[in-house]
Amino acid sequence: MKTQPSTLNEWLAHCEHLHPTTIDMGLDRIRAVAQRMQLRFDCPVITVAGTNGKGSTCAMLESILGQAGYRTGVFTSPHLVHFEERLRLLGQAVNATDLIAGFASVESARCQNGLEISLTYFEFTTLAILETMRHSKLDVAILEVGLGGRLDAVNIIDADCAVITSIDLDHMELLGPDRESIGREKAGIMRTGRPVVVSDPLPPQSVLDHALEIGADLWRVGRDFNVSGDKQQWGWAGRGRRYSGLAYPALRGANQLVNAAGVLAALAAVRERLPITAQAVRSGFAFVELPGRFQIIPGQPTLVLDVAHNPHSVAALAANLDAMGYFPTTHAVFGAMADKDLAPMLAKVNPLIDRWYFTDLPTGRAATAQSLMAQWQAQNTRKDASGACFESPAAALQAAIAAADPTDRIVVFGSFYTVGGVLQEGIPRLHAKHLNS
Repeated sequence: MKTQPSTLNEWLAHCEHLHPTTIDMGLDRIRAVAQRMQLRFDCPVITVAGTNGKGSTCAMLESILGQAGYRTGVFTSPHLVHFEERLRLLGQAVNATDLIAGFASVESARCQNGLEISLTYFEFTTLAILETMRHSKLDVAILEVGLGGRLDAVNIIDADCAVITSIDLDHMELLGPDRESIGREKAGIMRTGRPVVVSDPLPPQSVLDHALEIGADLWRVGRDFNVSGDKQQWGWAGRGRRYSGLAYPALRGANQLVNAAGVLAALAAVRERLPITAQAVRSGFAFVELPGRFQIIPGQPTLVLDVAHNPHSVAALAANLDAMGYFPTTHAVFGAMADKDLAPMLAKVNPLIDRWYFTDLPTGRAATAQSLMAQWQAQNTRKDASGACFESPAAALQAAIAAADPTDRIVVFGSFYTVGGVLQEGIPRLHAKHLNS
C-alpha cells in the first residue's frame, strides 16, 4: 500500500497527476466522491458566480457577516501566492495543517472499495476545502464558482442563495461564444424556490429565463432592489429594506457599487436565517479587504495591483486608472493567459500606458512575454510608448521601479499569476531611488 502524502505541498503535487486533463467539465465524478463522503452543510450556503466581481462580492459578504458576529467560511479561487488563501475561516487564511485531514478524507473516499474515481486538481482540492469547511462549525459558507457555474465543482452543493455578478466574454472555448450562452452556464447555480440575486444591470435573457423556468426567486437590480447616491455616500432599497447614508466600500473602483448592491440584496434574501444590523453593514463595507482588486499601494512611485484579465475587467481598470488623476508616466507590468481576448484588453488601456514590461508567467497556459509584446506592437499607434520583455513579474517590476520617477505610477495586471508574482515576498513598498540619494 502506498504511503499517503503528509504535507499540503505533497497533497497538491499528488492532485496534479490524477487526471489526464486540467479542466474536465462535468459533475458526475466529483458528485460520486462527495456522496461517498456524505458531504453536506448544516449552515446556510451562498454561492457566487459571474465573470467579474465574484471575489469582491464574496469579500463584502464575509466582512459584513463577520461584523454581525457570524462564523464565516469563504472558498475562493485561484490564489495569489499561497494555496491556503483559497479558504478563509473567520476572515483568516486556513492553516495548511488544517487542510491535510480534508485531503486524506477525499483520497479515502476516492479510492473506496478498490473503485478509484479520477478527479482533476480543482475537483480534488475543492472537495478537500469543502470537507474542511464542513468541520469548522460555521454559521455561513460562501462559495465562489471557479469557472462557469452549471458544471463547476462548487455546484455539487445546493445554494440557499445564489448571486450572479457581471457577465461578460471569458473562457469562451468552455462556456460558449456569447453572453447568452455564458449566462446559461452561470445560471446553473440557481435552485428552485430559492433566491437568486442578479447584480448585472443588463443580464443576458438566458439568466432571467432560467430563473423563471426552474421557479427560482429572482432578485433583479432595477426591479427588486435599487441603488442611489452622490460622490459622498450611497443608499440601497429593496423588498422592505432600506439603507441610506452608506459610505462607499473600502474596495476601490466605481464597479464595486454594482457588487455591493448585489451583496445587500443577498443579505436581505437570507435575513430570516442570518439577520444583520445596519451597523454591521456599515462596518463591513468600511473594513473589507481583498488583495489585487484595484489595490493601491502608497509609496513613490504609486503601485496599483489588479488581477483584471479579460476585456470587461480591463475596461473597469482603465476607468479607475483614469479617475486617479495625473501621473507623468504610467508603467505597466503585464502577463496574461494565451487564450485571452488580448486585442480589446490592450486597446482599452493603451492610451494610459507609456511603458510596457511584458512578462512570462510560470504556467503552460500563459502567453510568452515575446508574444504579448508582438500583439501589442501590432496594434500600437503611439510613437511615444515603449515595451520590453522579462522572464518573471518580479523582474519586470524591478525594471519598472528602476525606470520610474517618484511621481509616476506602476500598474501590475493581466492575471492572478502576474499580481501573485510581485507579491511572493510580501507587499512591495516602493521608495523612489531619487529620494535615497
